Amino acid sequence: MVGGPKTAAELASAGERAEGRHAARRRGANKGGLARSSLLMALGTVVSRATGLIRQVLQAAALGTGLLASTYNTANTVPTSLYTLLIGGALNAVLVPQLVRARSTQPDGGRAYEQRLVTLVLCVLGAGTALAVWAAPQIVGLYMRDTPESHEAFELTVVFARFLLPQIFFYGLFGILGQVLNAREKFGAMMWTPVLNNVVLIGMFGVYLGLMTIPDRVEDITATQVRLLGLGTTAGIVVQALALIPFVRAAGFRFRPRFDWRGTGLGKSVHAAKWTLLFVLVNQVALTVVTNFANAADQELPHAGAGYSAYMYAQTIWILPQSIITVSLVTAMLPRMSKAAAEGRIPDLRADLSQALRVTGVVIVPAGFLFLALGPQISNLLFAHGAADTASAQPLGHMLQAFGLGLIPFSAQYLLLRGFYAFEDTRTPFLMAAWIAAVNIALATACHVLLPARWTVTGMAAAYTLSYLAGLVLTAGMLRRKLGGRLDDGDLRRTYVKLLFAAGLAAGLGWAAARACAATLGTGTWPTAITLAAGTVAMTLGYLLFARLMRVSELRSLPGLR
Repeated sequence: MVGGPKTAAELASAGERAEGRHAARRRGANKGGLARSSLLMALGTVVSRATGLIRQVLQAAALGTGLLASTYNTANTVPTSLYTLLIGGALNAVLVPQLVRARSTQPDGGRAYEQRLVTLVLCVLGAGTALAVWAAPQIVGLYMRDTPESHEAFELTVVFARFLLPQIFFYGLFGILGQVLNAREKFGAMMWTPVLNNVVLIGMFGVYLGLMTIPDRVEDITATQVRLLGLGTTAGIVVQALALIPFVRAAGFRFRPRFDWRGTGLGKSVHAAKWTLLFVLVNQVALTVVTNFANAADQELPHAGAGYSAYMYAQTIWILPQSIITVSLVTAMLPRMSKAAAEGRIPDLRADLSQALRVTGVVIVPAGFLFLALGPQISNLLFAHGAADTASAQPLGHMLQAFGLGLIPFSAQYLLLRGFYAFEDTRTPFLMAAWIAAVNIALATACHVLLPARWTVTGMAAAYTLSYLAGLVLTAGMLRRKLGGRLDDGDLRRTYVKLLFAAGLAAGLGWAAARACAATLGTGTWPTAITLAAGTVAMTLGYLLFARLMRVSELRSLPGLR
């Protein structure tokens, strides 16, 4: 393998030893560059998530958490789902590997191939966007039911969708330009430009809150407010996409339309990546079913905050630790795991997976218990403002509790799938996704049929947790067969038992501290903030104490605790 370590025989002469030293220095520089790139990407992710959270808090204050908010949020879900189905899955699974290969093998450095690829993607996106705008009512009908009682909400969702569906094109433009940069090992711009989208939306919701009367019913929203929300939201994605153009130009890319696509091998690559594309499809099917059921709860209880918007807000908060901790670590470790798999070093691959699970567990496990113990306080502090109040924010807190412990199997499942990807096995991850989606759909359907509307979506959040637990059990068994044994000799199991006990006991302390503060201070923004702070501090200190008493060695991986 290029850049791999040389044998002792190859380095026998003094000249070869010198070359070996030069190669080692080059590898050290590459590692330093990777570390800097990983840090830059992680920092960009943190800033993007932080500004995204501010945007969602303002959004909930402007629109609430009930049916009115769900008309906007459902319409805003449609472009991302259609983009993912139309080109997003293929972009990562098919087009990017071809892009990298073309740059390294073609005489012009892949310049002509890049131009053909960008031309093809933009043509597909343009046609798909136009078709989606035309078919907006039929598409919205998949996510929200059009009944006589909820027809006005359905029509408003369609209007929002027609404003927002052009985002498909700009999501795709952002994706393909970002991958052109990634192929040149320029990672920072793609991680940071989403912050611009959040800034635009923060400004838009700030204007909405500052200049207009805040409606709390579908019937009360005005055409001016709809235009502000629709045009402003799409403008954020436009700014995010166009902001990459100076960076790709600086990286040496020049766009010239090329339509000579025949013979590029794209069809063969799409066939090879069929499992990844099917993986995307089954996830979107599950999302569509869940969104439909959650919107049905909103339609039955339009002001309760117990439907799709609350589900979406709760899930966004819940996934933050995974996005910052697990994804960042996997980004850094996946190349090493892939190399170990390619060279047949299965014990090293097992060790890497075990280490990743144990290190991320130090943060992921207590984060899951934090949501379980303090979900209502978190939701009240963030979302009981403006068009929402404490009563309408309460279901969101219960959903956050229901999601809570699901963070543990969700993160572990994400990591274990990377074991299959290291072997370039995309079929097994698809089968796992299909299994998880099937369990999630079955349980969500049961919640929709059996539970009252107030608790339907909270039950669906718990169903999401159980579906990933079921997925983790099956994935772990299949990976064990793939690797020919367990990941380690029991260190992983022992670590997680300790983490669960430490975090569980600490969560009890945090819950008790929050309850005591709430009983003393009462309700309101500042009492809630103090209550949440007290519960979080008590849980954090308790967790650190119990984890040390249980000798969780991985605790040293946390900054400042070495």
